[in-house]
Amino acid sequence: MRMMFETERRDLAYTVRKMFNRKDTNVAGGNMSIKVFDQTGHPYILITPSFMSETFYAELSPAQILVVDFDTLKKVDGVGVLTREVNMHERAYKAHPGIRCVYHSHAEESMLWATIGKDMPNVTEATRELGVIKCLPYAPACSEKLANTVHDALVKLGDKAMENPFLLNSHGILITSTELHIAVRLMETMEWNARIAYQ
Repeated sequence: MRMMFETERRDLAYTVRKMFNRKDTNVAGGNMSIKVFDQTGHPYILITPSFMSETFYAELSPAQILVVDFDTLKKVDGVGVLTREVNMHERAYKAHPGIRCVYHSHAEESMLWATIGKDMPNVTEATRELGVIKCLPYAPACSEKLANTVHDALVKLGDKAMENPFLLNSHGILITSTELHIAVRLMETMEWNARIAYQ
């Protein structure tokens, strides 16, 4: 029997593995999700499981991509434990209906700016359209405060929230986009910009 959202889960599992291998996250964590709809229009979040990096080194099968009911945040399919950061993903999606991907990373170069709590200067032509890459105020990982901070900052952006990177103070990077592969492009472009900016 075909599993729920098999094509999308296969693509997400493949992309997560590629991003880990390219050091766009690390063994300390990170998580990726996409928002999908069933044939009735009901929304779900497809999300990487807890310990995606620490235990599995991002070598995930499609079955390990969890299917979470958007309204209840309960797992309905998938092998693994739901990450505690699902609340941040859910709040990001609620900030704007056009957001279809949330990519939380501990990418090597961008982490410099996040750990010092500074906005990242934008110095490359490829990222210039994003303006200054903002660092959000500190809130503990997995907390309701962090989820609400992300939500409120995205709401203020309006339609720009559909394709936006934030730095999370002392924690990592958060990218929202309309599509998984756009988020990957943003992350890769940010990494080049981060390295060049501090050099």
